[in-house]
Amino acid sequence: MSDQPDIALRVKDLHKSFGPLKVLRGTTLAFPRGRTTVVLGPSGCGKSVMLKHLVALERPDRGEVWFGDQRIDHVRERDLGPIRRKIGFLFQQSALFDSLTVGDNVAFPLVEHGLTQMGADDPRVARVLRMVGLEEKLRHMPADLSGGQRKRVALARAIVLEPEVVLYDEPTTGLDPITSDVINELILKLADEMGITSIVVTHDLASAFKVADRMVMLHEGTVRLEGGPEVFRASQDPVVSRFLKGEANPEELAEINRVQARQPGVAASA
Repeated sequence: MSDQPDIALRVKDLHKSFGPLKVLRGTTLAFPRGRTTVVLGPSGCGKSVMLKHLVALERPDRGEVWFGDQRIDHVRERDLGPIRRKIGFLFQQSALFDSLTVGDNVAFPLVEHGLTQMGADDPRVARVLRMVGLEEKLRHMPADLSGGQRKRVALARAIVLEPEVVLYDEPTTGLDPITSDVINELILKLADEMGITSIVVTHDLASAFKVADRMVMLHEGTVRLEGGPEVFRASQDPVVSRFLKGEANPEELAEINRVQARQPGVAASA
């Protein structure tokens, strides 16, 4: 049993490989209840894979996943319903059903869990659409919406069951800076008004520093640094510093130079 009552979710010594590719290599993390934790790191470091373990969409090769005081990595798929009702998931590409109206998309979790027969007319649907500023889009189709509006509808769907935790997978990907900031404000609003524990995986540094209470950086499948935003700003770790500055590492630059040396005409013709 977990002895950390203020921890909403945690993973312990998490290992996950896909064939020969080792993605998670002993990741241990705890996510404080009621706080917003941002998970950073380069592509392929295991951020989204770790996120999927938190809702048992992936199962670890080794290690433990806990939701509160319940270990969930060994729970059978058919018994996961009550746990997943407490965890909302905002997918990177929104994952709306194109054939359903906005209202029916938002109502989908309520219908799936047998909590309503009203579909889009359930008052909970209008309430969460109102929270994301899209109540007037109830009868519209996803194709009628902008990218930012689709993301907000997906967020309304993620919170319609009033979850304790919301997992955000790259919530601002593909959005312009202004629309991204709308999503950031919604993350802050939901954390404040609903007391939600938020776990945000992102490459968007402006978003990360705006919404984070604490930050984690994964690198090569393990935790490189964790702490408040001020810890990251002050970090002298070269891996963290290069990531925050958007600088290529020396090995990548050396490889580029080797390629150019083997093809002397490339630079001249560029």
